[in-house]
Amino acid sequence: MSFSSDVKEELSRQVPLARHCQIAEIAAIFALCGQTRQNEQGGYFIRIQTENAYVARKYFTLLKKTFNIEAKLSVKQNQKENTYLIVVSETDDSKRILEAIKQTESSGGNSLLVHKIVIQRQCCKRAFLRGAFLAAGSISDPNRFYHFEIVCQDQKKAEELRNIIGSFGIEARIVSRKNHFVVYIKEGDQIVELLGIMEANISLMNLENIRILKEMRGSVNRKVNCEMANLSKTVNAAVRQIEDIRYIESTIGFSALPEGLEEIARMRLAYPEASLVELGRMLTPVVGKSGVNHRLRKLKEIAEDLRRKQGGELL
Repeated sequence: MSFSSDVKEELSRQVPLARHCQIAEIAAIFALCGQTRQNEQGGYFIRIQTENAYVARKYFTLLKKTFNIEAKLSVKQNQKENTYLIVVSETDDSKRILEAIKQTESSGGNSLLVHKIVIQRQCCKRAFLRGAFLAAGSISDPNRFYHFEIVCQDQKKAEELRNIIGSFGIEARIVSRKNHFVVYIKEGDQIVELLGIMEANISLMNLENIRILKEMRGSVNRKVNCEMANLSKTVNAAVRQIEDIRYIESTIGFSALPEGLEEIARMRLAYPEASLVELGRMLTPVVGKSGVNHRLRKLKEIAEDLRRKQGGELL
């Protein structure tokens, strides 16, 4: 299963104990994948359509626990995914549900994502977000990148959802995609926090473990890259130093150099891969890194001066 499926599977097993939280979660599922339809007798019924078995199972369970309603479940088999249809066929039962979730015409109907009374408690907001993610949400594979989203039918509902998420101190954004509006989060730490809010604790720990491993790999890679860069600088500097020393040797010879410069010149030729600290330890007496660097800089100046003189003679 995908990481997103794992989260939904975990959330589908989280059934709130408080009735008001159960109603909040039902309200979220209805708002994002539910409809009210008129029947032949002039009454109406509620239907939920989803391609996710976990959503169907959760909604079916919540209706039974909250309202003691036995909904009808049917499955349409498709080539790629099954479609689950849950129908509350009795008008009286449908009316009870709609009144509880404040989705009747007198309370705003389907124009609202959720009535503020339904989510006036923080625990109900948590339940609502859990239901919203189950109904229309997804999370990318965190091994690749971080992306959490919930798809809404229109911009107004997307803004409502963003505000509910924002009430927990999490900054979500909205983007238009085809005929829908997507509320999304891309920061890994905020996705972790949101999983905690929805009470997906196992998924939260799994995501944290992945984040830790990714940060460790990133830290190791940065350290290796830094060491490689330093090594490359050391090698390139040594190559230039050796070129200068060989030029001095071929023009005026080492005997023309002061004793200290001759010693470091011969040492650099003998140990081309040694660092400045290692070169200094091999000298007699021992010389510090800055002292070695000073001598090599003097050799560079001598080589450059010899090149300039030779260029002038050729002219």
